[in-house]
Amino acid sequence: MKTEDEWKQVLTPEQFRVLRKHGTERAFTSPLDKEYSKGTYNCAGCDLPLFISDTKFNSGTGWPSFFQPIEGAIATTVDISFFMKRVEVHCSRCGGHLGHVFDDGPKPTGKRYCMNGVSMKFISS
Repeated sequence: MKTEDEWKQVLTPEQFRVLRKHGTERAFTSPLDKEYSKGTYNCAGCDLPLFISDTKFNSGTGWPSFFQPIEGAIATTVDISFFMKRVEVHCSRCGGHLGHVFDDGPKPTGKRYCMNGVSMKFISS
């Protein structure tokens, strides 16, 4: 694990705000929302592969959305901020905040992993 100062040295201010301080980027601002090339979406903090392009779908929410993560790539916690209960998604290696998961996604999982694009980087295959 890195210290807060070490994270500030390797992340942009927006990446730090989202990944380390549990922020949320504005909807429809991430280029990854409209990225549909073949490849892998990795954690912007530690480069762990999180999602593959075959599990991405257009949710219309303005954030990159997936119906299934790579096995073992994520961890979840319950988020009760903003007067609601949500399931927060984190990178299983560095603990960086990625977004939230909801039960309104497509088959086969019925899940919508609604991710902050700034929390990830796309690696084309």
